[in-house]
Amino acid sequence: MSTVPGQAAATPRRLRVGVIGAGLIAQVMHLHYLRELSDLFEISAICDLSAENAAASADRYGVKRTTTDWRELLREPIDVVLVLTGGSHAPMAIEAAKAGIHVLVEKPMCFSSGEAAAMVDAADAAGVTLMVAYNKRYDPAYLRFQDQLADLPDRRFLRVTTLESPISPYAAHYPLNPVARPDDAVLQRLRADTDASITGAIGDAEPVYRRIYHAVLLDTLVHELNAVRGLLGEPDRLDYVDLRETTVSLFLRFGDLPVAIHWIDLPGIARYAMEFAVYSPERRISLTFPSPFLRSAPTIIATEAGDSGTAHSTVSEDVTSYESSFKRELAAFHSAIVSGTKIATPGRDAARDIAFCEAIIRCAQTGQPVDHPTAVA
Repeated sequence: MSTVPGQAAATPRRLRVGVIGAGLIAQVMHLHYLRELSDLFEISAICDLSAENAAASADRYGVKRTTTDWRELLREPIDVVLVLTGGSHAPMAIEAAKAGIHVLVEKPMCFSSGEAAAMVDAADAAGVTLMVAYNKRYDPAYLRFQDQLADLPDRRFLRVTTLESPISPYAAHYPLNPVARPDDAVLQRLRADTDASITGAIGDAEPVYRRIYHAVLLDTLVHELNAVRGLLGEPDRLDYVDLRETTVSLFLRFGDLPVAIHWIDLPGIARYAMEFAVYSPERRISLTFPSPFLRSAPTIIATEAGDSGTAHSTVSEDVTSYESSFKRELAAFHSAIVSGTKIATPGRDAARDIAFCEAIIRCAQTGQPVDHPTAVA
């Protein structure tokens, strides 16, 4: 840490953390890196619908307080809460903000623009930080690609392709606690809550669109949507969409730059891939992410170039860092709270991703382009 001459470095404040949700992503990433960042965070309490899940993670990480009710967790003496559950995070985030607790929620932040607005309003009114966990935005290679893209002349096309694959091959090697299912009554209540939130977002859409909205757009593709916005800003137009439960294709325009986003589910192949590729006449640059469940696997930047009018061409692959984007994300959250540092993924910005997902369904329903699809009412 750099300091002003004659002044001692400020000691970082150690924040007390409550964790809601002890499932896969909590165990693989968040709890692991909270412990690595023990100079910044202290895990004070863990909440999960299953008492067994909460107790198992609490035992592993030396946490004394567990509960199955997130409302009880918010009454603990904590500074921040990590909301890592499935479903909409709006109720927990809103009540945490009202209690003066800073909030980091896993993606998606919620299920509807109405919920997103309520979350942002609650955080603003309480003066707390609301951050959404889009870890790719904190990846050093992504930040480098962002700079390269900005400096690239005559950009002609940007393509994003995600090849979805099973999660278990990427997580089976971790010493994870078994995750118990809630009882049927709790599951039925959660499904009813989810159905109501989805209806609030896209109305009485046909079942296939409701499934795609929830399981594909919000649960997976929202990462790509946010990452593209981080590179290019807001899209001017959503030209066309093709939505299927196994494939999704979106065609957009950012000014004069056409952008295509493709998501393909390939459950028979454990070869996850997410590639961002930008093309100009003299250079092609791609950014390839590893599975999000692999710790410290590097994101690769590949550059192709050549000499015009000759056969000479080159291809280079660069590793920017082995530093975890999940760990960097948590450090950025801490810095925002303690030092007021600007974060890349605040709730107010992430609300545009929810509007984006709603606009994609609207485009599919009407067959018409949508101008300014990330606009928030």
